Amino acid sequence: MRALRTGMTWAPLLALALLSACSKPAAETKAPAEQIITVSLAQVGAANATSEFSATGTVRFKRETALSFNTNGRIAAVNVVEGQAVVAGQPLARLDPTGLDAASAAARAEAARASADLERLRKLAAQGWITRPRLEAAEAAAAAARARVEQTGFDVRFGHIVAPTAGIVLKRHLEPGQVVAAGQPVVTIGEIASGYVLRVPLTDTDMARVHLGQRASVLLLALSPQPIFATVSEVGARSDDRTGTFQVEVKLPPTPGLRSGLIGRATMLGGAPLAAGTLKVPATAIFAARADEGFVYVFDAKTSTVHARMVGIGNISDNGVEIVSGLAAGDKVVRSGVDRLRDGLKVQVGA
Repeated sequence: MRALRTGMTWAPLLALALLSACSKPAAETKAPAEQIITVSLAQVGAANATSEFSATGTVRFKRETALSFNTNGRIAAVNVVEGQAVVAGQPLARLDPTGLDAASAAARAEAARASADLERLRKLAAQGWITRPRLEAAEAAAAAARARVEQTGFDVRFGHIVAPTAGIVLKRHLEPGQVVAAGQPVVTIGEIASGYVLRVPLTDTDMARVHLGQRASVLLLALSPQPIFATVSEVGARSDDRTGTFQVEVKLPPTPGLRSGLIGRATMLGGAPLAAGTLKVPATAIFAARADEGFVYVFDAKTSTVHARMVGIGNISDNGVEIVSGLAAGDKVVRSGVDRLRDGLKVQVGA
């Protein structure tokens, strides 16, 4: 009986010991070591001294003209479709002549009445029955009526639109039956004789490297993988109020397949040299960029860690990003995969 009590006394203690033994390894388990990320580095170097840079633009006719009527009215016909070639003098659109003819007839009738009144008043004035101011008012009314006849006659004669030169219909703005106001665009044509240009928006930094007559290499992938050589023909005098960029036109040589609206990339050749000390890094090294600044991860060889650093950004091109402040020649920055990093992280360098 005593032995049984002894066994029962030790049973709870034995269970507690077993529980403690089971939980002890869990408390002593260490957190797994953080995996070290492998990165590739790029050494910061001097930018190309020739200052060649690229920018994307749109092909346009040098002159694209929106044509309109000189008077209000209802459109009777639009005789062309978009993409159609036209010759000089070809009818493009016309107004319904009903209202124009009626206005012209009313103006002629009013002019006849005013002329008859003037003759009658002149006879009365000669006899001294009316004053001089009344006669002058009649003369002014008659002159205004004659001017109205000329105006309505002009509207009738120009109640149609003709092509001012040979070109391509780029846009058909309105359709028959619509009421149009004087000066409202009806058809836009591109003048073939004016040739094609590539219109490229440039930042103020790039504008400092461009001049009239500068050569450019233009790549139009829709036509050919081979670039064509062109010339800067116009440099904008002021920036666009919305984008802050300057428009530059590159005159394209006659090339089969050119059309308004194609996308091209122009590389400006032989521009002004860059400022001494301008550096360049791969575009993939930049993160959190905004306006003219961004960040890069700089590699510290002593501690094998990376540290985020703010840099000033200049021109961006296919060859990289110009760095105007924040780095020194010889610094090493992480080339790619920056989204996986954080400041002070230990890394290993790969190929």
